[in-house]
Amino acid sequence: MDDAHTPGTPLNRRDLADQDFLSATGIPRLEVVDSTGSTNADLLRSVTVEPAAWPDLSVLTAEYQTAARGRLDRHWEAPPLSSISVSVVLRPANAEGRPLPTQTYSWLSLVAALALRETLLETAGIPAELKWPNDVLVRGRKIAGILAQLGPMVDGSVPPVILGTGLNVTLAAADLPVPTATSVMLEDATTVDRTLLLKRYLSKFAVLYRSFCNADGDPAAGMAGGTSLHKRVEAAMVTLGKQVRAQLPGDHEIIGHASRLDDYGSLLVVDRDSREHVVTAGDVVHLRPWTSPDASGQGGYA
Repeated sequence: MDDAHTPGTPLNRRDLADQDFLSATGIPRLEVVDSTGSTNADLLRSVTVEPAAWPDLSVLTAEYQTAARGRLDRHWEAPPLSSISVSVVLRPANAEGRPLPTQTYSWLSLVAALALRETLLETAGIPAELKWPNDVLVRGRKIAGILAQLGPMVDGSVPPVILGTGLNVTLAAADLPVPTATSVMLEDATTVDRTLLLKRYLSKFAVLYRSFCNADGDPAAGMAGGTSLHKRVEAAMVTLGKQVRAQLPGDHEIIGHASRLDDYGSLLVVDRDSREHVVTAGDVVHLRPWTSPDASGQGGYA
């Protein structure tokens, strides 16, 4: 028997169902299940079958996911009670009910990553950073991933977004899916209380999301609690300013300097010929740091 994993504590369902918490966050529905294949997949089915039952900011979270998915259909599995696995239904609209342009949707996973980063910093004392397009890192190791999936268009309405977040909480080193991952517990956090972390994350996300929606999805608009989403994400993003290799479909790649994010949350990479390439989250297969093979170390490009 493998006893490397330290069992976590079940989520406090009564605490998550607290009406003061739900009212303050604007969450109309929060469901907790013991086990499922994927909370994202469940919500994608649910919003197709009964869209009215899952309004904006509805939440589904699971104690255990058996078929969790990341970008590009990558799969992983974590021990029960060891992670936060949560998905949220988003129907982005401003205060007047006007739907946001779908081209703004690419920012939603970055809103979630920013909310999780701030949660880890303020609640657990962990110095988290963002890695474009959808990872949260601690000291260079992945602690969480975000996956946004477009839902179906029903009756001509704007399609919802299902936004999933997976955070490693009490995984021991032997439980990690890859050696470059980490968990809240492994980072000597001030808390590994999954209920507390989930509530704080949902609270922060709701504030940032509403602010983004009420700005009609403009990432340059000032947000609740400070500067624009664009500036806040860029300030927390470890990817920027580095030499990177972006692997694209069809064995194409771009090597260059990750300079900034554009208005749609895409990464701008400047190659050795000073050409600027737009790398979108939907297209990139892998994005990794890159070091020149030049022995002098003075290069930076292939």
